[in-house]
Amino acid sequence: QVQLVESGGGLVQPGGSLRLSCAASGSIFSIGAMGWYRQAPGKQRDLVATITTGGTTYYADAVKGRFTISRDNAKNTVYLQMSSLNAEDTAVYYCNADIETFLRNTNTYWGQGTQVTVSS
Repeated sequence: QVQLVESGGGLVQPGGSLRLSCAASGSIFSIGAMGWYRQAPGKQRDLVATITTGGTTYYADAVKGRFTISRDNAKNTVYLQMSSLNAEDTAVYYCNADIETFLRNTNTYWGQGTQVTVSS
């Protein structure tokens, strides 16, 4: 069994910063790409950023230059450093990861989500 657990969400003022973490645990043989998505109320879940095992990153245009995705392969953890936050960044943030288990099955796993609210 594999779990992804996010942390680091909360309430922040416009212009502020937050750092999200997502740790994978369980019967993990290897982890491929990891990413962050977000879903605002009444909207679809959108891609925010992804990072490959080798560190190649991709960002949605809406967060380019403000958010930084990184990972610690030794800790099976992916991070999202968010700065210059504005109200449009308010959403539930989800991490995901492509994980191969010891049974050699590969699936995409999702975390439970963490709320980020940007408000004064």
